[in-house]
Amino acid sequence: MKKTLIISLSLIVLIVLSITIYWNLPIEITRKSDIKNGNKIIENIESYRQKSYKLPEVNDWQTLEQLGLQKDDPAKPVYNKDEIGNYELIYDDGLGGPYLLWNSTEKKWTIDEPKIK
Repeated sequence: MKKTLIISLSLIVLIVLSITIYWNLPIEITRKSDIKNGNKIIENIESYRQKSYKLPEVNDWQTLEQLGLQKDDPAKPVYNKDEIGNYELIYDDGLGGPYLLWNSTEKKWTIDEPKIK
């Protein structure tokens, strides 16, 4: 009985410790595949901007799909832009934020709320 209690408590402590360590890891580790995919999309968007001298429109799915985005695909980020030439990629996990986000002004991945509405 005592041995079972010690094993159970040790297991609970191990689980809590593992979760705590995971939450405190940098996003470059915990979201590595999302960031890698997002970086490819960013390269495609920047290439499009250099060729056409503008950002793709938010609702131009023919162009956005060529750049690596897909409508209603939770594995792909959501693209949003403003009127002055800034854009964001947002991984919407459906939990209501904060989200994995890349903003063209800051040029880095963060866990944050969208800045472009």
